[in-house]
Amino acid sequence: MNLIVAVDKNWAIGKNNKLLVRIPSDQKCFRQETTGKVVVLGRKTLETFPNGLPLKNRTNIILSKDKNYKVKDAIVVHSLHELLEGLKQYDSKDVYIIGGESVYREMLPYCDTAHVTKIDHSYDADTYFPNLDDMEDWEITAVSEEQTYFDLEFEFVKYERKGM
Repeated sequence: MNLIVAVDKNWAIGKNNKLLVRIPSDQKCFRQETTGKVVVLGRKTLETFPNGLPLKNRTNIILSKDKNYKVKDAIVVHSLHELLEGLKQYDSKDVYIIGGESVYREMLPYCDTAHVTKIDHSYDADTYFPNLDDMEDWEITAVSEEQTYFDLEFEFVKYERKGM
């Protein structure tokens, strides 16, 4: 299973339920990586999308503790167990965890590949992703050329769980 995330120097991912920054080439990479695949996200992350609607051309699975929560054109599950059972019907290579913080933390043990956009900047943030550089069981297997968006430098880094 995959996860995909954009982080700053401190592995921050958001503030006040919003992304820290929108970088067009990062968004393009996200679209290319996830289109036609399964995306798993939390309710609060879904609510940050345009009009709070699921992503087009993907199977959207929303994790919400609210048993009455319904979303048109998405599958809603209410527990980690229900999510993991539901994901068994998909090829794990086609499943992408896309946030937010609690969903990343819950699903990290089940993932073997992480697509991380590392932004060379520190933002004021309240939401973080676990620092894969500090975890012995993750290693960097690919790094893009450094790219620039206005004055921001960033690179795409692929991490893989060792021994997978």
